[in-house]
Amino acid sequence: MSDDELLSFPCEIDIKVIGHRTETLRTAVLGIVRRHCGAIDDAAVTERLSSAGKYLSLTVKVVAETREQIDAVYRELTASDHVLMAL
Repeated sequence: MSDDELLSFPCEIDIKVIGHRTETLRTAVLGIVRRHCGAIDDAAVTERLSSAGKYLSLTVKVVAETREQIDAVYRELTASDHVLMAL
């Protein structure tokens, strides 16, 4: 079974991003996600600080319309200097 068969579009997905705790991480990540997915409500974004406080993870709930849209978001996130990992 392919990934496309597992997802029925449109669907809600969580995009999790990990980066160094900086003032620009959240802005950069949300800018990328909004470029591909449109407006995002503040309630759709959760943050979690690492135990040592060095890293920040952001989880963004979005409604994805197509597999190509999801792929484009992940490509741009992983290419960003702000992002260490995108899941």
